[in-house]
Amino acid sequence: MSKNKVFNNAKWIIACKITQSILQFIVGMLCARYLGPSNYGIINYAASVVAFAVPIMQLGLPATIVKDLIENPESEGEIMGTSLVMDLISGLACIFLVGSFVAVANHNETEIIIVCILYSLSLILRAFELLQYWFQYKLLSKYPSIIMLVSYVVVSLYRIFLLVTAKSIYWFAVVNSVDYLIIGGLLLVIYKKQSSQKLSFSFKTAKKLFSRSKFYILSAMMVTLFQDTDHIMLKLFSGDAENGFYTAAITCACVVQFVYTAIIDSMRPVILECKQKNTAEYEKKLSTLYCIVIYMSLAQSVVFTLFAKLIVAILYGAQYMPTVSILRVLVWYVVFSYMGAVRNIWILAEGKHKFLWKINLAGALANILLNSVLIPFYGALGAAIASLVTQFFTNFILGFIIKTIRPNNRLLLKGLNPKLLLSLIKEYKK
Repeated sequence: MSKNKVFNNAKWIIACKITQSILQFIVGMLCARYLGPSNYGIINYAASVVAFAVPIMQLGLPATIVKDLIENPESEGEIMGTSLVMDLISGLACIFLVGSFVAVANHNETEIIIVCILYSLSLILRAFELLQYWFQYKLLSKYPSIIMLVSYVVVSLYRIFLLVTAKSIYWFAVVNSVDYLIIGGLLLVIYKKQSSQKLSFSFKTAKKLFSRSKFYILSAMMVTLFQDTDHIMLKLFSGDAENGFYTAAITCACVVQFVYTAIIDSMRPVILECKQKNTAEYEKKLSTLYCIVIYMSLAQSVVFTLFAKLIVAILYGAQYMPTVSILRVLVWYVVFSYMGAVRNIWILAEGKHKFLWKINLAGALANILLNSVLIPFYGALGAAIASLVTQFFTNFILGFIIKTIRPNNRLLLKGLNPKLLLSLIKEYKK
């Protein structure tokens, strides 16, 4: 496997993520203005409810399918076909689960029930997203990257059409379905042209795939619980508008997320390769990545805290002014969030996967507890405080409590050293 091929493969992934993030933010901002805090809150409530079903729908297959393809290249058609059927069936079941949940939790809110069910239709179409892992396995990521870019452009145009024609909230609820329909359809067409094996299904293969992937379902659910509990609890305790203000704050805080993602994704293969060859260089690069991410996010947090009012006014308008105080708290969680992203590289390199679900479980429980206490009194601001404390606890404090991952926190503390930052700046200026 040549370095050039690996670099070119990664280049397409990073370019696609950056472009998608920019499109998502601009069009999402326009949609938030049009929908208003209440309807914007309803859409994000539906997204959070569906997000809880995604780990079940995926059956843990995204975490294991590439390994299965590498180990059994002669059966790739059967592996991909069987995986697709498994996800399609689980997708149908999850649509029923989502409908049942909202029918009970929101039994007197017909509009919300309809929006959630419409949003959940994307679960069955999302099954075809599995095909992208075959392209990753073949180092052909330029194809799904281009497809996803095309899809985002089409979906962005669709959203703009909805805005211009003043469509109802129900039209916005099927945006994700349109997205996955385009991605899935094009992935399937190109897969058939690129692969020498036809898609097929086997009960024996399904049993084999699930025997390995099932262990990743719980871990994925913990991550979702960690990330989306606040939206659901805000809706249930404080209403749609508070959820809308909170979502707007998250969108602002993560406006440059694609920059951190590009840096981390670019450094990941380099760090993993160094782990195999040179321990000292491996640790140095990890500390360097911590340094870059931490000081960038600290600078962002300071700027956003000082100019929160101006940022919200420009992006969302006067109707979202309650978002200002929420943003000033929430933006600081970015610092600790990306500490966790870098830590996960260390966990992967060191083979400490079994501790990841424990970390995510601790974070999920802390998030639920804090939200339960704070949201009833402070609404979206309480959810922001809960998110900040949870990220600090999960991605920093736990690193000192769990003995096995303390070596990672040692590298993190090295990254905090201002001397390392100054040396990176001097090296960059050369």
